[in-house]
Amino acid sequence: MPYRPDMDPEVRDWLLDTDPALRWQVERDLLDEPEPVWRATRELMATEGMAARLLRLQDPDGQWAGGAFFPTRRDPRALVTPGDEDQPLCQPWTATTWTLATLREWGLDAALLAGTAEKLTTVRWEYDDLPYWGGEVDACINAKTLATGAWLGADIEPIVTWFLEHQLPDGGWNCEWVEGSTRSSFHSTINSLAGILWWEQHTGRDDLRDARHRAEEYLLERRLMYRLSSGEPVGPWVRLLHYPFRAVYSSLRALDHLRRASATDGAPPDPRAAEAVEVLRSQRHEDGRWYQGYRLPGERWFEIDVPVGEPSPWLTLHALRVLRWWDAGQRS
Repeated sequence: MPYRPDMDPEVRDWLLDTDPALRWQVERDLLDEPEPVWRATRELMATEGMAARLLRLQDPDGQWAGGAFFPTRRDPRALVTPGDEDQPLCQPWTATTWTLATLREWGLDAALLAGTAEKLTTVRWEYDDLPYWGGEVDACINAKTLATGAWLGADIEPIVTWFLEHQLPDGGWNCEWVEGSTRSSFHSTINSLAGILWWEQHTGRDDLRDARHRAEEYLLERRLMYRLSSGEPVGPWVRLLHYPFRAVYSSLRALDHLRRASATDGAPPDPRAAEAVEVLRSQRHEDGRWYQGYRLPGERWFEIDVPVGEPSPWLTLHALRVLRWWDAGQRS
């Protein structure tokens, strides 16, 4: 029997009173509902809630907002917060790559996007006019394209090779390699790991498994939060809770990746993640929930999660899922 810690009934009911994109994951990963139950909820995404809204926003040419990574037009249906443009990390999140990644991560059935992979063969990246499914020079972009291409059935073989050729000597990746950087980035590495693991799980291939393990070791050597050189925190963002994750690193996101990788590899939790787990546990509020700590600024189709300072169902799902995996590993 899987380890199933007691869940506060109020938290359980609160998590179940959410969008189908989140609710089916609660049913499967926290409540161990029978497969027909969570599959039925997941199927609702085609016609209800946030996933259905994103599907309706797709352009006839297969894109969203007319662009690969950046929109080519201001869509009046998108949400813009005044002052966002003056904030760090501000960028629009409405274009094709971000929207497809969101739908994929939520678990949407790829059949609902039939024909999209073929349509995107004519789309070009903003960088050097490169073909969409051939990838770009940015590790984070390539990771999302690798995973999404596998999901939609596109030919993304050049990107598989790209990751092998561009892994840095310390084990990770850095989107700034084109500017001469030879040291890995936490942000670039977690994005690369997420895409590679998704591709690996979806295709059953192991071409990138050794590269993935090296990159996981890069993070674990640093206990998911620290600089190897000085032992100092890598940045204030490392413990910051926020959803959607987009392309930003956090120790929660790293823990969630290790949870998924553990299931794929059949391996127990690595003890070097223990401190990050306890940080996550300490961030739980008295009401049993985790709260939104930051909102990435920029144009978006709509709000996916709650405002800063409010209890977040998405963060609570991710945190409880991580703690369940970790605590089960300590009991075995």
